[in-house]
Amino acid sequence: MFSKKKNTSKMDAEQRELYENARKRTLQKKRLFQHFIVFLGASILAIILNVLIGFKETYKPLGYDWFVWIVLIWGFIFLIHFFNVLLVNTFMGKEWQAKQIEKLVAKQKEKIAKLQQQVEQDHPLPEKENQKNFPENKDTHDKFKPISPDKSDQNYNH
Repeated sequence: MFSKKKNTSKMDAEQRELYENARKRTLQKKRLFQHFIVFLGASILAIILNVLIGFKETYKPLGYDWFVWIVLIWGFIFLIHFFNVLLVNTFMGKEWQAKQIEKLVAKQKEKIAKLQQQVEQDHPLPEKENQKNFPENKDTHDKFKPISPDKSDQNYNH
């Protein structure tokens, strides 16, 4: 009750894990925001280079200006990043992962229990069969009681 040692190792581990998870999520969101800023800046720069300055004006793959392709491809990559950070990680984060693991472990335990029952039915242990067929006496030491000298003399015919 008055000991100096406190059992806070479990609490500390849980708090450390929560902190680490929050730190990782914050870093993911920060990188997503940085990606968006760089995407926006590069898109504006590509538009300015092509439209205002006239850099590679005649280069039009598949009939569209080159900056359109850069913006579309980079925008698609940004959307993948966005969905990964905000949607997939939110719905399929640590809690989702823990629940899935619990479900799979429960299914495996259930299968193991069914297999164990089936094995016990198909191949019962010999000890269990003997106990069913030959129930033991309450006093198992009767077999090993010493014979008194008086009784042994009566049973023994000279």
